[in-house]
Amino acid sequence: MSQNIKISYHSEIYTLTAEQILETGINEAWDFFSSPENLEKITPSKMNFRITSGKPEKMYAGQIISYKIKIFPFSNSNWVTEITQVENLSFFIDEQRFGPYKMWHHEHRFKSENNTVRMYDKVTYKIPFGFLGRFAHFLFIRKKLESIFIFRAKLLFEKFNLK
Repeated sequence: MSQNIKISYHSEIYTLTAEQILETGINEAWDFFSSPENLEKITPSKMNFRITSGKPEKMYAGQIISYKIKIFPFSNSNWVTEITQVENLSFFIDEQRFGPYKMWHHEHRFKSENNTVRMYDKVTYKIPFGFLGRFAHFLFIRKKLESIFIFRAKLLFEKFNLK
């Protein structure tokens, strides 16, 4: 399983990038990722992720999805995102409307390459609370985000590469 995760910092904004090769066709990969129901499958169970806005349809631009997620022990957080852009079989973008981050912009890109799919994520986010937020990022937020993407990479490897 190979995944490359990097986090950089610029102008009080963090950028996480992750890249993974899936041994599947673009249609199968897109079908999986364009279904908001699968968000729960690719999120660690200890985060208690659940969609609260009803059974979601296939993703479309303008779609609002609300969910609860456990970010800290003993505390569930409401999170609302909007799918702002979708290009079938190529990319989609979700942005936080309400939630734990001051800003959250997540690009999901897919590229078909020789019977595989290169999946690329770019998450641009800002932590609230100034210096305290940056300190919290150093202490645990960074590790939490990395662990979520590592979990997801393992699950996707098992789903698509070990079939």
